[in-house]
Amino acid sequence: MDRKLKAVQYGCGKMSVYLMRYLMEKGVEIVAAFDMNPSVIGKDIGEIMGSENTGIKVSDSKIAGKLMSELKPDVCVVATMSTMADIKDAFTVCAESGVNAISTCEEALYPWNSSPAITKELDQLAKQNGITLSGSGYPDMYWGVLIDTLAGSMQSITQISGSSSYNVEDYGIALAKGHGAGLTTEEFELEIGKYNDMTSDEQKQLVESGKYVPSYMWNQNGWLCSKMGLTPVSQIQKCIPTTHSEDLHSSTLNMTIKAGEPTGMSAIVTTETEEGITLVTECIGKVYAPGEFDKNDWTFHGEPETTINVDRPATVELTCSNLVNRIPALINAEPGYVTTDKMPNNVYPVRPLNEYVK
Repeated sequence: MDRKLKAVQYGCGKMSVYLMRYLMEKGVEIVAAFDMNPSVIGKDIGEIMGSENTGIKVSDSKIAGKLMSELKPDVCVVATMSTMADIKDAFTVCAESGVNAISTCEEALYPWNSSPAITKELDQLAKQNGITLSGSGYPDMYWGVLIDTLAGSMQSITQISGSSSYNVEDYGIALAKGHGAGLTTEEFELEIGKYNDMTSDEQKQLVESGKYVPSYMWNQNGWLCSKMGLTPVSQIQKCIPTTHSEDLHSSTLNMTIKAGEPTGMSAIVTTETEEGITLVTECIGKVYAPGEFDKNDWTFHGEPETTINVDRPATVELTCSNLVNRIPALINAEPGYVTTDKMPNNVYPVRPLNEYVK
């Protein structure tokens, strides 16, 4: 493409600070921004990014469809919430406006195995309007592409084990609450742990009905199976509360979590496949104690056994940069809801993003 890409930012919270700056640094023109928060509406996006004013002010998300239809951007970056049910309206507005969209929403990375009805509806709407919808972020690369690439170096694999941790304080109150942070032990068991003893089929039915919101690894295992050509035959999740030996203050929850009470959770997803490879992936989201830091550890069991460790990954920044670098592939993809396992692996763009668009 011989002109600058035009983008709109949908959701102007913490993630947008990086998303908008990264877009501009990659030669993308931001033509509009939207949010529903009255305290953000009317602000110049430069103020949000901590830079000079740009002349682009945040508009009410209620008029997003109208403005996008007028401005005709190439892409909308959606950074609001964490589930498909949460972002369905935003994706719908984008599709109906004829605008490609990609979201930081964790479930959006591979929603076919968690929200199939919503995803199918959005897929059809996207195809009708000739645009592409997708999700990306840190898991796309560090739980996905990286793992698939390393698997290509193995002679044999019997199991892939992964464990990734992150501080829920970095991602807002909705995510912290979704991980059980701040609940009592009894509340955790009633609200989150009550599904632990169910069978694969029972959990699958609850997840697909929307009654049980799975962890991010549920979707990630689906992504990995699709990318690696594996056929899942069963998948179960167990959620275990994380605790700390001393009281912990959470600025996000605005409360002190008592010693021994849930600071978050470890969600372990086990996927068995027809091909004999088992995926055991663990997602640890909690309020960190002093001295704790993000980790991303993966082991390939087979020949030869291989382990990779990524300590202190900048998960927020990497979420944003990986998503921004996905935009050319998003625009180049066929219309529909196209998950990133169906796209070429991300590459580092040494030129403005528009030069990678066909």
